[in-house]
Amino acid sequence: MKKLVALILVAAMFLSLAGLAIAEEKTSIVVWTYPIGGWGKAETVDTIVAAFTEKYPNISVQVEYLDYAGGDDKVTGAIESNSTPDVIMEGPERLVSNWGLKGKMVDLADLWTEEALADISAVSEAVVAACKSPEGVYYEYPLCMTTHTMAINYDVFEKAGALQYIDQENRTWTTENFEKAMQALKDSGIEHTGIVYCGGQGGDQGTRALAMNLYSAQFTDAAHTQYTMNSEAGVKGLQKLQDMVNAGLLTADPGIAAADELQLFANGTAQMSFAWNAANATNYASQVTFTPLAMTFPTDDGKPELAGGIWGFGIFNNGDATKIAAAKDFIRFVSDDAVQGPKSVYATGFFPVRASFGDIYTGTEKESFKEFSMFMPYLGDYYNVTPNWPVQRTEWWNLLQRIFAGGDVAAEVEVYVSNANPK
Repeated sequence: MKKLVALILVAAMFLSLAGLAIAEEKTSIVVWTYPIGGWGKAETVDTIVAAFTEKYPNISVQVEYLDYAGGDDKVTGAIESNSTPDVIMEGPERLVSNWGLKGKMVDLADLWTEEALADISAVSEAVVAACKSPEGVYYEYPLCMTTHTMAINYDVFEKAGALQYIDQENRTWTTENFEKAMQALKDSGIEHTGIVYCGGQGGDQGTRALAMNLYSAQFTDAAHTQYTMNSEAGVKGLQKLQDMVNAGLLTADPGIAAADELQLFANGTAQMSFAWNAANATNYASQVTFTPLAMTFPTDDGKPELAGGIWGFGIFNNGDATKIAAAKDFIRFVSDDAVQGPKSVYATGFFPVRASFGDIYTGTEKESFKEFSMFMPYLGDYYNVTPNWPVQRTEWWNLLQRIFAGGDVAAEVEVYVSNANPK
C-alpha cells in the first residue's frame, strides 16, 4: 500500500511539472493590421501589445502594418507562400467573404460565447451576421464599428426655412421632406444644395445609401449573392435623384469623388455632404465656419439604413495549435477585457460593438465623437461581403455617370447589375 501511495504521489508530481511546463511554454505570434484608426500607428499599438504581454509574458507579439494600396497583395503573397500572420485585423469583406470562404481562416466559434453574442447583439445584429459565413462559421471577432452619415449646413438650412423638414431630435427626414428642403434652399438662391459625386469609388457608400434609402431598396439579396438595385424601389430611388438633378434641386458632378465633395462642403460651396462621419467631422473641424449637423439619409418609411464599417480580428490557419491558442488569447484580451477592450476601441476612433463598453468618449479629447454614437442603431445590412465587391464599386460610379448624363435609369441599372453580379 505504501508503495502504491508513493507511486501515485510521484505520478502526480510529474503531471504537475508537465502542466507547469505547458503553462510556461513560450510562443510568439505575428499580427498584421490594416490602418484602422490608431491601429495603423506603432506608438498606439505598442501600448496595447505591452499591456497584453504584461498579462501573458510567455507570448511575444510582432506587429506589421499594412496599407490599403498594397496590403491585399501582401496578404495574397503570404497565402501563396504559406507565410501568413497568425492574427490579422480588418473587416468582414476580407476576413469572411474572401479569406474565410477560401478556407484560410480558423473557426472562431469558441470566442463567440453566449455572453459575447448577447453583448454584441444588443448593439447590432448586423455586426453578428457580418462576422460569419453563409454556413454560419465565424471567421471574424469584431472590435469596433461605425456608420456613415450625411450632413447639412445647419445655418443655411435655418436661414432658408428648411429646418422644418427635418426631425432634429432623431436626425431623420422623409424623402418628401428632403425634396421640400432642397426646394427651399433653391428658392433662397442656393446654387449647390448637395452634390452627387461620381468621379470615382471614393466615398461611394454615401451615394449608395442615398439612392437606397429614398424608397427603402435593398442593395443585395438577403444571402449576399446578387446585387439587386434593379428592383422597383432601387430604380425609383435612382430616378428620383435624376429628376432632382434635372430640376436643379441637386447637382451631379462626374469629375469629383467624396474627398472633393467634403472640401466643397467644408468651405461652404455645397450645403450638404453625403460622405460624413465622425472622422471627417474631426478632420474638417478647423475649416468649417458654420454648424454641420450629421443626419441620416432621407427615406420613405422613416427607417433609415446606414452603411457602415465593422473591424475586428481573424486568425489564419497555420496548423500550429499553440500559436492559434495564443492568437485567441490576444484577441480576447484586446477585445473583451473590461479595461483594455474600451481602450482598444478608443484607439480606432470608432465605436464599441459591445453594449457593455458604453460611452467611451465623454470627458476625453474625442468628446465630439459622442454625437455619432446615436447613429449606431441605424446600421443597415452589411452587404460589403457580397462577391465581386471591387467590380461592383467601379460599376456603381459608372452607373451614376451614365444616369446623370441623361441615360434611361431602368436600362442603365440593368447594365450595372449585369456587370456587377457574379457570373
